[in-house]
Amino acid sequence: MPIQVLMPALSPTMTEGTLAKWLKGEGDKVESGDILVEIETDKATMEVEAADEGVLAKILVDEGTGGVKVNEVIALILEEGEEDAALHETPAVPSPAPEPPAERILVSPLAKRLAGQAELDLDKILGSGPGGRIVKRDVAAARAATPPPEVAGVPAYREVPNSTMRKVIAQRLGESKRNIPHYYLSVDCRLDALQALRRDLNAKSPQGEGAYKLSVNDFVVRAVALALRRVPAANASWTVEAVRLYEAIDVAVAVATPDGLVTPVVRGADNKGLAAISGEIRELAGRAREGKLAPGEYQGGGFTISNLGMYGIKEFAAIINPPQSCILAVGAAEQRPVVEDGKLAVGTVMTCTLSIDHRSVDGALGAEFLAAFQGFIEEPLTMLL
Repeated sequence: MPIQVLMPALSPTMTEGTLAKWLKGEGDKVESGDILVEIETDKATMEVEAADEGVLAKILVDEGTGGVKVNEVIALILEEGEEDAALHETPAVPSPAPEPPAERILVSPLAKRLAGQAELDLDKILGSGPGGRIVKRDVAAARAATPPPEVAGVPAYREVPNSTMRKVIAQRLGESKRNIPHYYLSVDCRLDALQALRRDLNAKSPQGEGAYKLSVNDFVVRAVALALRRVPAANASWTVEAVRLYEAIDVAVAVATPDGLVTPVVRGADNKGLAAISGEIRELAGRAREGKLAPGEYQGGGFTISNLGMYGIKEFAAIINPPQSCILAVGAAEQRPVVEDGKLAVGTVMTCTLSIDHRSVDGALGAEFLAAFQGFIEEPLTMLL
Protein backbone atom coordinates (compact mmCIF):
# COMPACT_ATOMS: atom_id res chain seq x y z
CA MET A 1 0.00 0.00 0.00
CA PRO A 2 1.43 3.44 -0.87
CA ILE A 3 3.04 5.39 2.00
CA GLN A 4 1.47 8.83 2.37
CA VAL A 5 3.80 11.83 2.68
CA LEU A 6 1.99 14.49 4.72
CA MET A 7 2.50 18.25 5.01
CA PRO A 8 4.42 18.46 8.30
CA ALA A 9 3.79 20.87 11.18
CA LEU A 10 7.15 22.66 11.37
CA SER A 11 6.22 24.88 14.31
CA PRO A 12 3.61 24.74 17.09
CA THR A 13 1.53 27.50 15.43
CA MET A 14 1.77 26.31 11.82
CA THR A 15 -1.58 25.42 10.21
CA GLU A 16 -0.59 25.61 6.55
CA GLY A 17 2.46 26.17 4.38
CA THR A 18 3.70 26.60 0.83
CA LEU A 19 5.36 23.75 -1.03
CA ALA A 20 8.42 25.63 -2.26
CA LYS A 21 10.42 22.95 -4.09
CA TRP A 22 10.60 19.19 -4.64
CA LEU A 23 14.16 17.88 -4.30
CA LYS A 24 13.16 14.42 -5.53
CA GLY A 25 11.19 13.66 -8.69
CA GLU A 26 8.66 10.97 -9.52
CA GLY A 27 10.44 7.65 -9.96
CA ASP A 28 13.41 8.63 -7.79
CA LYS A 29 14.59 6.20 -5.13
CA VAL A 30 14.19 7.63 -1.62
CA GLU A 31 16.21 6.64 1.43
CA SER A 32 15.18 7.46 4.98
CA GLY A 33 16.82 10.79 5.85
CA ASP A 34 17.01 12.05 2.25
CA ILE A 35 15.92 15.67 1.78
CA LEU A 36 12.58 15.27 0.04
CA VAL A 37 11.01 18.72 -0.17
CA GLU A 38 11.36 22.37 0.89
CA ILE A 39 8.41 23.88 2.76
CA GLU A 40 7.90 27.63 3.22
CA THR A 41 6.37 28.56 6.58
CA ASP A 42 5.41 32.03 7.78
CA LYS A 43 9.04 32.85 8.63
CA ALA A 44 11.42 30.51 6.82
CA THR A 45 11.93 27.86 4.15
CA MET A 46 12.81 24.53 5.74
CA GLU A 47 14.02 21.22 4.34
CA VAL A 48 11.94 18.12 5.15
CA GLU A 49 13.51 14.66 5.31
CA ALA A 50 11.89 11.45 4.11
CA ALA A 51 10.87 9.16 6.97
CA ASP A 52 10.47 6.03 4.80
CA GLU A 53 12.33 4.20 2.05
CA GLY A 54 11.03 3.36 -1.39
CA VAL A 55 10.27 5.11 -4.68
CA LEU A 56 8.59 8.50 -4.98
CA ALA A 57 5.69 7.29 -7.10
CA LYS A 58 3.35 10.26 -7.21
CA ILE A 59 3.63 13.98 -6.42
CA LEU A 60 0.17 15.28 -5.47
CA VAL A 61 1.03 18.93 -4.72
CA ASP A 62 3.03 20.94 -7.27
CA GLU A 63 5.88 23.33 -6.48
CA GLY A 64 4.72 26.81 -5.56
CA THR A 65 1.36 25.68 -4.20
CA GLY A 66 0.37 27.73 -1.15
CA GLY A 67 -2.23 27.18 1.56
CA VAL A 68 -1.41 23.48 1.92
CA LYS A 69 -2.92 22.36 5.22
CA VAL A 70 -0.88 20.52 7.85
CA ASN A 71 -1.36 16.72 7.46
CA GLU A 72 -2.58 17.07 3.85
CA VAL A 73 -1.20 14.29 1.60
CA ILE A 74 1.43 15.82 -0.71
CA ALA A 75 3.01 12.68 -2.24
CA LEU A 76 3.00 8.88 -2.30
CA ILE A 77 5.98 6.56 -1.78
CA LEU A 78 5.91 2.90 -2.87
CA GLU A 79 7.89 0.35 -0.93
CA GLU A 80 10.61 -1.55 -2.74
CA GLY A 81 9.21 -4.48 -4.69
CA GLU A 82 5.84 -2.85 -5.24
CA GLU A 83 6.88 -0.43 -7.96
CA ASP A 84 5.53 -2.13 -11.09
CA ALA A 85 2.19 -3.34 -9.79
CA ALA A 86 1.37 -0.28 -7.72
CA LEU A 87 2.39 2.22 -10.38
CA HIS A 88 0.38 0.31 -12.98
CA GLU A 89 -2.71 0.41 -10.78
CA THR A 90 -2.30 4.07 -9.89
CA PRO A 91 -4.31 6.33 -12.21
CA ALA A 92 -2.72 9.65 -13.11
CA VAL A 93 -5.81 11.57 -11.96
CA PRO A 94 -7.16 11.20 -9.39
CA SER A 95 -4.39 9.86 -7.17
CA PRO A 96 -4.77 6.38 -5.59
CA ALA A 97 -4.54 7.87 -2.13
CA PRO A 98 -7.84 8.35 -0.33
CA GLU A 99 -8.67 12.02 -0.09
CA PRO A 100 -7.87 13.22 3.42
CA PRO A 101 -10.82 14.34 5.48
CA ALA A 102 -11.51 18.06 5.41
CA GLU A 103 -9.90 19.88 8.31
CA ARG A 104 -12.46 21.32 10.73
CA ILE A 105 -12.35 25.10 10.90
CA LEU A 106 -12.42 26.49 14.43
CA VAL A 107 -14.59 29.61 14.40
CA SER A 108 -16.79 31.41 16.90
CA PRO A 109 -20.51 31.70 16.02
CA LEU A 110 -20.28 35.50 15.80
CA ALA A 111 -17.22 35.38 13.56
CA LYS A 112 -18.92 32.81 11.33
CA ARG A 113 -22.01 35.02 10.96
CA LEU A 114 -19.94 38.15 10.22
CA ALA A 115 -17.84 36.27 7.67
CA GLY A 116 -20.99 35.06 5.94
CA GLN A 117 -22.42 38.58 5.80
CA ALA A 118 -19.18 39.85 4.27
CA GLU A 119 -18.95 36.86 1.90
CA LEU A 120 -15.50 35.97 3.23
CA ASP A 121 -13.95 32.51 2.82
CA LEU A 122 -13.17 31.12 6.29
CA ASP A 123 -10.44 28.92 4.78
CA LYS A 124 -8.47 32.08 3.98
CA ILE A 125 -8.74 33.69 7.42
CA LEU A 126 -5.99 33.08 9.99
CA GLY A 127 -7.38 32.62 13.50
CA SER A 128 -5.82 34.40 16.46
CA GLY A 129 -8.01 32.91 19.18
CA PRO A 130 -7.22 29.89 21.39
CA GLY A 131 -6.02 26.96 19.29
CA GLY A 132 -6.16 29.06 16.12
CA ARG A 133 -9.90 29.76 16.50
CA ILE A 134 -11.25 32.47 14.17
CA VAL A 135 -12.80 35.27 16.22
CA LYS A 136 -14.46 38.62 15.49
CA ARG A 137 -11.21 40.59 15.18
CA ASP A 138 -9.88 38.13 12.57
CA VAL A 139 -12.95 38.69 10.38
CA ALA A 140 -12.59 42.46 10.81
CA ALA A 141 -8.94 42.23 9.74
CA ALA A 142 -9.86 40.12 6.70
CA ARG A 143 -12.53 42.64 5.69
CA ALA A 144 -10.04 45.48 6.00
CA ALA A 145 -7.60 43.56 3.79
CA THR A 146 -10.18 42.91 1.04
CA PRO A 147 -8.99 44.69 -2.12
CA PRO A 148 -11.10 47.65 -3.25
CA PRO A 149 -13.25 47.30 -6.37
CA GLU A 150 -11.74 48.21 -9.71
CA VAL A 151 -11.97 51.94 -10.44
CA ALA A 152 -11.91 53.48 -13.90
CA GLY A 153 -8.73 55.36 -14.66
CA VAL A 154 -6.45 53.35 -12.35
CA PRO A 155 -2.94 53.07 -13.91
CA ALA A 156 -1.71 49.69 -15.15
CA TYR A 157 -0.28 47.48 -12.43
CA ARG A 158 0.94 43.98 -11.72
CA GLU A 159 0.10 41.91 -8.64
CA VAL A 160 2.72 40.05 -6.59
CA PRO A 161 1.02 37.15 -4.73
CA ASN A 162 1.37 37.41 -0.96
CA SER A 163 3.55 34.73 0.58
CA THR A 164 2.46 32.94 3.75
CA MET A 165 5.02 35.02 5.61
CA ARG A 166 3.67 38.31 4.24
CA LYS A 167 0.08 37.36 5.19
CA VAL A 168 1.08 36.54 8.76
CA ILE A 169 3.08 39.79 9.08
CA ALA A 170 0.07 41.78 7.84
CA GLN A 171 -2.31 40.09 10.26
CA ARG A 172 -0.06 40.28 13.33
CA LEU A 173 0.96 43.91 12.85
CA GLY A 174 -2.59 44.92 12.00
CA GLU A 175 -3.78 43.36 15.25
CA SER A 176 -0.91 44.99 17.15
CA LYS A 177 -1.72 48.50 15.92
CA ARG A 178 -5.46 48.07 16.52
CA ASN A 179 -5.41 46.27 19.85
CA ILE A 180 -2.28 47.46 21.68
CA PRO A 181 -2.38 50.99 23.19
CA HIS A 182 0.97 52.23 21.85
CA TYR A 183 2.77 55.23 23.25
CA TYR A 184 6.19 56.54 22.30
CA LEU A 185 9.25 57.93 24.08
CA SER A 186 12.30 59.30 22.25
CA VAL A 187 15.82 60.08 23.39
CA ASP A 188 18.89 61.50 21.62
CA CYS A 189 22.09 59.56 22.38
CA ARG A 190 25.59 61.00 21.94
CA LEU A 191 27.74 58.47 20.08
CA ASP A 192 31.16 60.12 20.06
CA ALA A 193 32.60 57.95 22.85
CA LEU A 194 30.98 54.81 21.46
CA GLN A 195 32.35 55.43 17.97
CA ALA A 196 35.84 55.96 19.35
CA LEU A 197 35.65 52.75 21.41
CA ARG A 198 34.29 50.87 18.42
CA ARG A 199 37.23 51.98 16.25
CA ASP A 200 39.73 50.97 18.95
CA LEU A 201 38.18 47.53 19.47
CA ASN A 202 37.91 46.80 15.75
CA ALA A 203 41.56 47.78 15.30
CA LYS A 204 42.47 45.14 17.91
CA SER A 205 40.48 42.35 16.19
CA PRO A 206 42.61 39.24 15.61
CA GLN A 207 43.04 37.74 12.15
CA GLY A 208 41.36 34.48 11.20
CA GLU A 209 39.49 32.59 13.91
CA GLY A 210 38.11 34.93 16.55
CA ALA A 211 38.05 37.94 14.20
CA TYR A 212 35.22 40.40 14.68
CA LYS A 213 33.93 43.66 13.25
CA LEU A 214 31.67 45.48 15.68
CA SER A 215 28.80 47.64 14.43
CA VAL A 216 26.84 50.33 16.25
CA ASN A 217 23.90 47.89 16.27
CA ASP A 218 25.96 45.38 18.26
CA PHE A 219 26.44 48.02 20.96
CA VAL A 220 22.70 48.79 20.84
CA VAL A 221 21.82 45.13 21.45
CA ARG A 222 24.25 44.96 24.35
CA ALA A 223 22.94 48.22 25.82
CA VAL A 224 19.31 47.06 25.55
CA ALA A 225 20.16 43.78 27.27
CA LEU A 226 21.94 45.51 30.15
CA ALA A 227 19.15 48.10 30.48
CA LEU A 228 16.61 45.27 30.72
CA ARG A 229 18.72 43.70 33.44
CA ARG A 230 18.62 47.02 35.31
CA VAL A 231 14.88 47.61 34.61
CA PRO A 232 13.47 44.06 34.41
CA ALA A 233 9.83 45.22 34.48
CA ALA A 234 10.24 46.39 30.85
CA ASN A 235 10.98 42.79 29.82
CA ALA A 236 7.29 41.91 29.85
CA SER A 237 4.12 40.84 28.06
CA TRP A 238 0.50 41.69 28.78
CA THR A 239 -2.09 38.96 29.43
CA VAL A 240 -5.63 39.43 30.74
CA GLU A 241 -4.80 37.55 33.92
CA ALA A 242 -1.36 38.99 34.67
CA VAL A 243 1.68 40.86 33.40
CA ARG A 244 4.21 38.22 32.38
CA LEU A 245 7.78 39.16 33.39
CA TYR A 246 10.48 37.24 31.54
CA GLU A 247 13.40 35.89 33.53
CA ALA A 248 15.70 35.46 30.52
CA ILE A 249 16.82 38.51 28.52
CA ASP A 250 16.25 37.44 24.91
CA VAL A 251 16.54 40.29 22.41
CA ALA A 252 15.03 40.00 18.92
CA VAL A 253 16.62 41.94 16.04
CA ALA A 254 14.51 42.85 12.99
CA VAL A 255 16.07 41.68 9.71
CA ALA A 256 14.72 42.67 6.28
CA THR A 257 14.22 39.78 3.85
CA PRO A 258 12.65 39.71 0.36
CA ASP A 259 9.35 38.53 1.88
CA GLY A 260 9.29 40.84 4.92
CA LEU A 261 10.74 41.26 8.39
CA VAL A 262 12.08 38.35 10.39
CA THR A 263 13.16 38.76 14.02
CA PRO A 264 15.91 36.27 14.96
CA VAL A 265 16.53 36.20 18.70
CA VAL A 266 19.80 36.62 20.59
CA ARG A 267 19.20 34.43 23.65
CA GLY A 268 20.66 35.51 26.99
CA ALA A 269 22.04 38.68 25.41
CA ASP A 270 22.97 40.19 28.79
CA ASN A 271 25.46 37.37 29.34
CA LYS A 272 27.22 37.75 25.98
CA GLY A 273 30.05 40.09 25.05
CA LEU A 274 30.07 42.43 22.08
CA ALA A 275 32.09 40.08 19.84
CA ALA A 276 29.77 37.15 20.59
CA ILE A 277 26.67 39.27 19.94
CA SER A 278 28.16 40.59 16.69
CA GLY A 279 28.99 37.13 15.36
CA GLU A 280 25.62 35.69 16.34
CA ILE A 281 23.62 38.51 14.74
CA ARG A 282 25.63 38.28 11.53
CA GLU A 283 25.11 34.52 11.31
CA LEU A 284 21.37 34.66 12.16
CA ALA A 285 20.73 37.55 9.77
CA GLY A 286 22.45 35.72 6.92
CA ARG A 287 20.32 32.61 7.38
CA ALA A 288 17.18 34.74 7.85
CA ARG A 289 17.69 36.30 4.41
CA GLU A 290 18.10 32.80 2.95
CA GLY A 291 14.94 31.59 4.72
CA LYS A 292 16.94 28.98 6.64
CA LEU A 293 16.11 29.85 10.26
CA ALA A 294 14.62 27.16 12.48
CA PRO A 295 11.42 28.19 14.32
CA GLY A 296 13.21 28.27 17.68
CA GLU A 297 15.59 30.91 16.31
CA TYR A 298 12.93 33.52 15.51
CA GLN A 299 10.13 32.72 17.96
CA GLY A 300 9.89 34.24 21.42
CA GLY A 301 12.06 37.02 22.77
CA GLY A 302 10.96 39.65 25.24
CA PHE A 303 12.09 42.82 23.40
CA THR A 304 12.74 43.79 19.75
CA ILE A 305 15.18 46.22 18.10
CA SER A 306 14.46 47.69 14.66
CA ASN A 307 17.38 49.67 13.19
CA LEU A 308 16.92 51.75 10.03
CA GLY A 309 19.96 53.94 10.61
CA MET A 310 21.86 52.31 7.77
CA TYR A 311 19.20 53.67 5.39
CA GLY A 312 19.71 57.24 6.59
CA ILE A 313 16.42 57.37 8.53
CA LYS A 314 16.76 60.01 11.25
CA GLU A 315 13.98 58.72 13.51
CA PHE A 316 10.83 56.61 13.33
CA ALA A 317 8.32 54.76 15.52
CA ALA A 318 8.00 50.99 15.13
CA ILE A 319 4.93 48.79 15.67
CA ILE A 320 5.16 46.51 18.71
CA ASN A 321 5.92 42.86 17.95
CA PRO A 322 3.25 40.98 19.97
CA PRO A 323 3.18 39.56 22.58
CA GLN A 324 6.13 41.77 23.59
CA SER A 325 5.59 45.13 25.28
CA CYS A 326 8.46 47.15 23.77
CA ILE A 327 10.28 47.72 20.49
CA LEU A 328 13.17 50.16 20.07
CA ALA A 329 13.41 52.05 16.77
CA VAL A 330 17.00 53.15 16.08
CA GLY A 331 17.77 56.00 13.69
CA ALA A 332 20.94 57.08 11.91
CA ALA A 333 24.07 58.34 13.64
CA GLU A 334 24.64 61.83 12.29
CA GLN A 335 26.49 65.00 13.15
CA ARG A 336 24.26 67.61 14.79
CA PRO A 337 24.72 70.85 16.74
CA VAL A 338 25.08 70.14 20.48
CA VAL A 339 25.72 72.30 23.52
CA GLU A 340 28.83 71.51 25.59
CA ASP A 341 29.63 73.60 28.68
CA GLY A 342 27.32 76.34 27.43
CA LYS A 343 28.96 76.48 24.00
CA LEU A 344 27.74 75.28 20.63
CA ALA A 345 29.65 72.31 19.22
CA VAL A 346 29.21 69.45 16.75
CA GLY A 347 28.55 65.94 18.03
CA THR A 348 27.45 62.56 16.66
CA VAL A 349 23.87 61.91 17.74
CA MET A 350 21.45 59.00 17.28
CA THR A 351 17.70 59.26 17.97
CA CYS A 352 16.03 56.19 19.46
CA THR A 353 12.26 55.87 19.91
CA LEU A 354 10.70 53.29 22.23
CA SER A 355 7.20 52.05 21.32
CA ILE A 356 5.52 50.73 24.48
CA ASP A 357 2.37 48.80 25.43
CA HIS A 358 0.76 51.03 28.06
CA ARG A 359 -1.14 48.09 29.56
CA SER A 360 2.01 46.46 30.87
CA VAL A 361 4.70 49.19 30.93
CA ASP A 362 3.77 52.63 32.27
CA GLY A 363 5.35 55.90 31.16
CA ALA A 364 7.66 56.29 34.13
CA LEU A 365 8.92 52.73 33.67
CA GLY A 366 9.53 53.30 29.95
CA ALA A 367 11.44 56.49 30.77
CA GLU A 368 13.53 54.62 33.35
CA PHE A 369 14.46 51.99 30.77
CA LEU A 370 15.42 54.62 28.17
CA ALA A 371 17.56 56.48 30.71
CA ALA A 372 19.43 53.26 31.50
CA PHE A 373 19.86 52.51 27.78
CA GLN A 374 21.12 56.05 27.07
CA GLY A 375 23.61 55.78 29.91
CA PHE A 376 25.17 52.63 28.48
CA ILE A 377 25.30 54.09 24.95
CA GLU A 378 26.88 57.38 26.02
CA GLU A 379 29.34 55.73 28.47
CA PRO A 380 30.12 52.55 26.48
CA LEU A 381 32.97 51.42 28.74
CA THR A 382 30.31 50.54 31.33
CA MET A 383 29.07 47.87 28.90
CA LEU A 384 32.40 46.09 29.22
CA LEU A 385 32.27 45.74 33.01
